[in-house]
Amino acid sequence: MPGVVASQVTFRRSLLRWYGENARKLPWRDIPNPWRILVSEIMLQQTRVEAALPYYDRFLQRFPDARSFASASEPEVLAIWSGLGYYARARNLQRAARLIETSFPSDFGFIRALPGVGPYTAAAVASIGFGLPHAAVDGNVLRVLARVTGDEGDIADSATRQRIAGLAEELLDRARPGEFNQAMMELGATICVPRNPRCLVCPVALHCEARKQGRQNELPVKRPKGAPTAIECAVIIIRRRDRVLLKQRPADSARMAGFWELPAPEDAPGVPVLREAGEFQHTIVNTRYRVRVLVAAPVRIVHLASAAAGAQWVPQDELEHIPLTTITRKALRHIS
Repeated sequence: MPGVVASQVTFRRSLLRWYGENARKLPWRDIPNPWRILVSEIMLQQTRVEAALPYYDRFLQRFPDARSFASASEPEVLAIWSGLGYYARARNLQRAARLIETSFPSDFGFIRALPGVGPYTAAAVASIGFGLPHAAVDGNVLRVLARVTGDEGDIADSATRQRIAGLAEELLDRARPGEFNQAMMELGATICVPRNPRCLVCPVALHCEARKQGRQNELPVKRPKGAPTAIECAVIIIRRRDRVLLKQRPADSARMAGFWELPAPEDAPGVPVLREAGEFQHTIVNTRYRVRVLVAAPVRIVHLASAAAGAQWVPQDELEHIPLTTITRKALRHIS
């Protein structure tokens, strides 16, 4: 019957023993400091561990505590987050830092109310950072428990997710909640993976209904995704000596407000195109962009369309210190 694990004590013991012997070395596990845990969990929202690692190290070198990040300027915040995407995370993290400042309360209600912190992130910070007994249920944990229990509900359905979250709370090792939560997430990330799970080396295979039924590749049930939207566009690189022309997104922009980007050809009508430097693809959620990179002939004066009002000549050696859109960063790699 879905929702039942026959021997919870054995399940916990097997899982924690495996985790103790096989856990990946990750920097936020070295020092279980609540601020470091919060930074890692915010970064790992929508970002793979491998992609987040260099950003995490660089971020904590610059902002080792909440107080230092609370006082950072917005350009500094956006610049250090540049490339990670989903920039509302950085702004929310700074709002959270201003609420924490010098003291991070070990109160689940306080953690849950922090900007940008949902149920999973709150449980992860509370359990790993403070040892509070709250089950952290992310996509990895949902997948593991859907297979363990043989749950056939659609994983995108709220009732299914609530049912599995309830089981996670029931299974939680309340003496070692942080370690247990990390072990569950680690199992989903490295063994009970979405395709072709490694059941032969799974520490809880004997407890898994999907494995017993040979259905580990069928569960969890997921709704099919819609086809991605394809968009073709172009950016133009306009240089004057050692400077590049960039425009800044307005403060009220729906996405990436305050970031700098290359103009589109229509932003600079009449600027002669010298050559096409190449093209690349860039995906945002379910939209796939094919971006052509144009290089303008040297110009002294550029007449800008209203869409590029407020554009500025930015020295090339300052580009790494300002927040650039990812498309702009990728485009600039096409020139020396």
